[in-house]
Amino acid sequence: MNSDRSGWKSNIGFLLAAIGSAIGLGNVWRFSYMSFEYGGGAFLIPYLVALVVAGLPIMILEYGIGHWQKGSAPLSLARIDHRFEWLGWWMPVVAMMGIMLYYSVIIGWCVNYFCYSFTLAWGKDPEGFFFKQFLELSDSASHLGGLRVPIVFSTLLVWISCWAICFRDISHGIEKTSIVFMPILFVLTIIMVAWSVSLDGAGNAIINHYLHADWNKINLFASDPAKAKAAGEVWAAAFGQIFFTLSLGFGIMITYASYLPDKTDIVKNALVTSIVNCLYSFIAGFAVFGIVGFMAKSQGVPFDQAIKSGPQLAFVVYPKAISLLPGMNSIFGVIFFLMLILAGLTSGVSLIEAFACAVTDKFGLSRRKVVSILCGAGFAGSLIFTSRAGLYLLDIADHFITNYGLVCGGALECIVIGWVLKARILRSHINRHGTRLPAVWDFFIRFSTPAILVFLFSLTINDDLSKNYGGYHTDQLILFGGGWMLICLLLALALAFAPWKAGKLVRRHEPEEDELLV
Repeated sequence: MNSDRSGWKSNIGFLLAAIGSAIGLGNVWRFSYMSFEYGGGAFLIPYLVALVVAGLPIMILEYGIGHWQKGSAPLSLARIDHRFEWLGWWMPVVAMMGIMLYYSVIIGWCVNYFCYSFTLAWGKDPEGFFFKQFLELSDSASHLGGLRVPIVFSTLLVWISCWAICFRDISHGIEKTSIVFMPILFVLTIIMVAWSVSLDGAGNAIINHYLHADWNKINLFASDPAKAKAAGEVWAAAFGQIFFTLSLGFGIMITYASYLPDKTDIVKNALVTSIVNCLYSFIAGFAVFGIVGFMAKSQGVPFDQAIKSGPQLAFVVYPKAISLLPGMNSIFGVIFFLMLILAGLTSGVSLIEAFACAVTDKFGLSRRKVVSILCGAGFAGSLIFTSRAGLYLLDIADHFITNYGLVCGGALECIVIGWVLKARILRSHINRHGTRLPAVWDFFIRFSTPAILVFLFSLTINDDLSKNYGGYHTDQLILFGGGWMLICLLLALALAFAPWKAGKLVRRHEPEEDELLV
């Protein structure tokens, strides 16, 4: 390992940080709603297939690149082939300047609602409170309507927290934080699950809507073409969820792996990270279906009318269910929103770290200076999402960045490693220590995984061309979605053309690695 590069103090510290990056807000609300929408227990089949043929291969790829080249995504790809340095920048730029800007605002909402939980401030109409009183939502994405001061302050608190964690080196900042935060997150989740499944109506919802398998929804060979097409969309959604839930295509896992010691079991670490993340999503689903089932029975409404997708699940459905609890309502709310805050922060710091490490690698600036500037600029960039149109802008930006930006980055990543570097060369490095990676991994990286990602990309394009996403006006989608993507691309290209600090592109390597170098 380079003498001037910090590292993890322990493998468990690395794993907790990587798992913390993967486990985020989407593990709670996105996975659960997708399970309900796409066949209940049957959705686990395409989800697990996606994990094996797409998620795990790319996780191993990103761990392998970072560990071998001992650098951030831009440095690692520049060392492999300087023509693809821009791709190395694209991933962390999208993570920091795209996702983190609005992700920090959502964590800020969780901070606000954590405080509201003590008094159940949302009252008897959580939906009206969220949209009209809390967000004061404007009538369109084009009408910003000024900033919401409570959200500005909670978002500032999130950025200060992330700055305090990332300010120190990796072992004293992110690793120590993960060692404290992740066990607390797991304990809170277990408490939530145990409490939720004990509620009246929870068992029926879990059995009939979460675990019950509707096999017709995943049948790709149905005789009815419409049903077969719908099943194809379910499989595509499963692959998309795996790709996003594992923090792939952000440059995060490449960066985290670059801090690992030379003798590291890459395959085992990738397996543990992927399995724990997916298992967490599955377990958290019991809490979601349990509390929504309780609410549905308490109000005498069907389950499918009670459950909502996206942020509404956390900020409308859960508060409504919390208010209906027979006792200890505030404690339940505090635990739930604290759980979301911890899940959000562990993911947020990883988004910042991926970009901060890339900047320090390239320009040789001090970590503290880079993190301070990035967090200050990041907070300023987040302000647009704290406006009264913030929810609309967040929705548009998230759709474009996750469905186009990250998918493109992941597919190109596979092509560069699979065809330019040659997958077998990276596999040879991975197999130097620990669990051996079979040759079939080469096939996944070169053929099946990029093909699946390209299919997801084309599916989204066809969908967006046939109808405007979310019912937004075309000019709003172009300005706030396409425009944000263009800014990220231009920034990535500008950073790629900047000169490297002398000697950075040359990595010290061991004699036995000579046959692996390109």
